[in-house]
Amino acid sequence: MASVLARIDDDEAEEGQRTAHRFLTGIHRPMEQELTLTELEVRGTIPPALCGRYLRTGPNPAAPDPASYHWFTGDGMVHGLAIRDGKALWYRNRWIGSHANAAARGTTPAPGPRHGPSDTVNTNVVDLAGRVFVVVEGGSYPVELSETLDEQHYDDFGGSLVGSFTAHPHRDPLTGEYHGICYEGRRPNEIRHVVLDATGKVVREEPIAVEHGPMIHDCAITARYVVILDLPVTFSLATHLAGQPLPYAWNPAHRARVGLMPRDGDQHAIIWCDVDPAYIFHVANAFDLLDGRVVLDVCAYPTMFAGEPGGPDATSRGLERWTLDPATGTTTVGPIDAAPQEFPRIDERRFGQAYRYAYAMGVQSDRRFQSAGRLYKHDLIEGGHEVHDFGAGRHPGEFVFVPAHGDAGEDEGWLIGFVIDEPTDTTELVILDAGRFERAPVARVRLPHRVPPGFHGNWINGGTAQ
Repeated sequence: MASVLARIDDDEAEEGQRTAHRFLTGIHRPMEQELTLTELEVRGTIPPALCGRYLRTGPNPAAPDPASYHWFTGDGMVHGLAIRDGKALWYRNRWIGSHANAAARGTTPAPGPRHGPSDTVNTNVVDLAGRVFVVVEGGSYPVELSETLDEQHYDDFGGSLVGSFTAHPHRDPLTGEYHGICYEGRRPNEIRHVVLDATGKVVREEPIAVEHGPMIHDCAITARYVVILDLPVTFSLATHLAGQPLPYAWNPAHRARVGLMPRDGDQHAIIWCDVDPAYIFHVANAFDLLDGRVVLDVCAYPTMFAGEPGGPDATSRGLERWTLDPATGTTTVGPIDAAPQEFPRIDERRFGQAYRYAYAMGVQSDRRFQSAGRLYKHDLIEGGHEVHDFGAGRHPGEFVFVPAHGDAGEDEGWLIGFVIDEPTDTTELVILDAGRFERAPVARVRLPHRVPPGFHGNWINGGTAQ
């Protein structure tokens, strides 16, 4: 089947990429249509136990201005693929109905309450207490999605959320609570620890005093602590006045520190551990040690937003283990794997606890934040890693781990994610056997178009609406 996207002549594309925005060209070119596809080609065998939807979101601007565009601020678009009884039932992609997107496309905005100056939501798709939400940090309320993605509603969790939310609400598998660290540029001297109970209602919004307005994309939890990343990317008035839509930049004057906040404590109980300046988008996991220290496994960068505007501009230092000592207020940083990588994921039944396996996407070392065509599986007990290489011209995104059943072992299950095939301008949903990581995929669902690189997705169990 011919691609549903307009194709660009190879020579013109090569010339355009030398002058156009790096996150609007090549495999990042936005999709121009909302599609519903029901006759999907499956290669291999989809495990019969998989029944649900893989949902992933990311920026897909409807009318971008290359002079000022920043990858993190593009209109949100959700991509979904439903699976049942070994079949791929449908693929759908839908823009999130923000006011700006609706105005650009001549449609009606999604209903529901708004918060902050922007209602763009584009960063993660999560299951919160049995409801599916698209979320973003630093601004808008979440957007609830129907099973088919066609119905959307901005939601403040029934009026229980006061301020902004987070792109990474983490569920504690032992309590059912969801934890996040939330911030917004209009309140540079305060962040908030937000907790939702197992029913999806906010039960805690604890303020935490900070300086300079830090950009805090992720957090972690352990049995004892909430782990707060207060690192030197902060609100930048100069960037804002220069017309950049993401007004954050590297700030060498900002103290780099990681906070250990007792789960039921307030800001006065936080133990701050100093660390050499660095930046972290994503945490793999964290857990307590018997001697009182805390392990934090992360993908780290030497700087971020210190150079070329428009998106990430530094090369990953790889997967690192930061060991925080609350007795001394210090942090020891040690490498796990120095290969550039991002989007670390684990078996989330182990979140906040000791664990063995982490999975991450290899990235290129040229600061484009583009896949290097491989995934890593790290063994954090025995050491070393396995590599799944997708081959030349193929670009995996973040892959999520799905347990084979409720009592499955830590790597007994599947890894699921999108892989772009650049030569054909198409995409596959790829299913890997996590326990046989380096082997060929167990199944691939072919999509006749390119799904642009995005941010985060998750597997949502159950439901198979047509």
